[in-house]
Amino acid sequence: MRSVLVDKLASVTQACGLSHEVRISAEIPAEEGVVVVVEVLSNKSTYNTLELTSGRMAKVSKGDIVAGALGHRKALFGYSGHVPEAAKPGDIIQMLNIGGVLGICDSINPDKGEPFDCRVLGVALNFPYLGERISVPARVGHKRLDLGATLDAGRVPVVALAGTCMEAGKTAAACAVISRMRHRGLTVDAFKATGVSLRRDILAMEDAGARHCSIFTDLGIVTTTRANGPALTRTMLTELAARKPDVLVFELGDGLLGTYGVDAILECPDIRAALSGVILSANDPVAAWGGVKLLRERFRIEPCVVTGPATDNQVGVEIITSQMGVPAFNAISSGAALGDRVIEALGLEAMPAQ
Repeated sequence: MRSVLVDKLASVTQACGLSHEVRISAEIPAEEGVVVVVEVLSNKSTYNTLELTSGRMAKVSKGDIVAGALGHRKALFGYSGHVPEAAKPGDIIQMLNIGGVLGICDSINPDKGEPFDCRVLGVALNFPYLGERISVPARVGHKRLDLGATLDAGRVPVVALAGTCMEAGKTAAACAVISRMRHRGLTVDAFKATGVSLRRDILAMEDAGARHCSIFTDLGIVTTTRANGPALTRTMLTELAARKPDVLVFELGDGLLGTYGVDAILECPDIRAALSGVILSANDPVAAWGGVKLLRERFRIEPCVVTGPATDNQVGVEIITSQMGVPAFNAISSGAALGDRVIEALGLEAMPAQ
């Protein structure tokens, strides 16, 4: 065991309470969620920032000492990678996302360039027993996920945002809806149910007016899957509903056909029964058509509105409304109208529109 000074604490480690002086060990469990300290070995001109525990974005440079967490990623518009089978000081791994997820990169996206190479220094240690020098490897999350969690959303209306793929405008839509709901006197809580650890989206929801926000990382999950997605959703729905908001809004990261468990969540009868409305974000009219078809035929869900880049101008809006029979509003140019449509679909009692 030895001490190292860490330049940057990645946001994935937020719940660990690490300081910039971290005790590390050479005995590294090669498991998802284990916090490791690495030295960055390369420079990049693109995709070269890291989200810190403060929420700020910091540029990463060669020589930086970073605390991140082992995890996997399968991103259409990013890096794909896996947790190494074993890990020891001196091993070279890669930074898979800007939240500080670390693993072996399997595939890159040309727009992002090669990932940062990082040399493993050791596993970060926590000392959970007051007054004792007994250490344990630090792991992400405030508590462990109960895979057998049950769902109790009470009578709180629930809005889910699903997309045709990543970067389809889900977070922008969530923020527009939350902001409009707050302007009309409703108390909104929010969470992100699926994806790869990055707090940026829930921070944006907080900025839009959400009272309380959660993300799957809080439950010790670095990257969601079909195996844990439903339990994560049930847990966060139940915990936030207990705080008695007027409405709950949650984002399903990635797409309906992605690998992060969105489909597994929407296949669950109890979760579907809790949904008061589903917003679909789509990149283009064909994606909107496919997304609506999937929701209707595979998941037996009727979307209350379509948004995303497919609605960037009136042409897309008219195609969606006429050919799919679903209202369409753009979150950027018509955010208030989008929010009003969702409020109307949910039958919520809200103050008159300003």
